[in-house]
Amino acid sequence: MSDELKKLMKEAHEGINTFDFDGKRTPCIMIEEKKFDNILAKVAGQSLSINTDLNILQDGLGNVFVEVVLTFSKGNIVETFMINAKIHLDFFEILANTSMFALSSPQSNYGKDNILMIQLPRPEKAQDALEIINDALIPKSQK
Repeated sequence: MSDELKKLMKEAHEGINTFDFDGKRTPCIMIEEKKFDNILAKVAGQSLSINTDLNILQDGLGNVFVEVVLTFSKGNIVETFMINAKIHLDFFEILANTSMFALSSPQSNYGKDNILMIQLPRPEKAQDALEIINDALIPKSQK
C-alpha cells in the first residue's frame, strides 16, 4: 500500500451513513456535536446557500476517495470531508438519486430534528461524480 493511500485512508471520515427522510433514503455526514452546534449557531435562521464540491481522487487500482467541500455563504464556514467511495458507494448512489444530503451530529434524531439538509444546486454534479467513481472503482488492469 502506497504512502498516499495510507494517508487518504487515515483522513477518511468515519461518520458516513444513510437514514430515512420522509420515506426516502438520504445520505448523511455525521460530525462531532460541538462542530455541528457551531455551524448551526452561525447559520440558524438565515437564508444561505452551500456550495458543494466533489473532488474525486483515484489511484487507478480501484481505490477512490471523494473530498466533499462545503462552502457556506454565511458564517465564513468551509468544511471538508474525505469519503472512501469504495466503502461508502451507497452514499454517492443515493446522493446522485436525491441530490441532497444531511449534516448531523450523533445526538440528532434522524429525519426529525437537529439536522441540516443540503440540496445540491446542480444535481448533475452528483450524477457525474457517481459515473467517475464507478469507473474508477474498477482497476485499470481489469478494463
